[in-house]
Amino acid sequence: MADVEIRMPTELLERLSKLGSRQDEISARVLEAGAEVLEAKMRSSLAAAVGKDTKYESRSTGELLGALGTSPVLVDRNGNSNIKVGFSEPHSGGVSNAKLASIIEYGKYGQQPKPFRKRARAAAKAPVRNAMMAKLEEELSKI
Repeated sequence: MADVEIRMPTELLERLSKLGSRQDEISARVLEAGAEVLEAKMRSSLAAAVGKDTKYESRSTGELLGALGTSPVLVDRNGNSNIKVGFSEPHSGGVSNAKLASIIEYGKYGQQPKPFRKRARAAAKAPVRNAMMAKLEEELSKI
């Protein structure tokens, strides 16, 4: 049987131990930093998709773009912190914003799909990770 010994730098261990009572507060800030980047990417991707390449003149009012936002950080029953980037409701036209976004994303009969969410997620993956890591380092350096 082999023995394994892992030695962590003392400085890192001290910083992580100080994090204890402020963990929820710091994780919320880190999630918000990532969500901010994702929301910006989704907003630009949606703006590029709405009203483009349509058979008829666009009837876009900008309401869907205005409904895009970020939820507050919530903790689920398992103790995991979550944040969501999506659309608030209701839409004045009687159809939900989520349905309109899905129609744009996946298309419908006579309307080609314009996958703005898929493009935004792909384009934001590395920048979101980098923003979250930078925010975590910033928060840990304050401790």
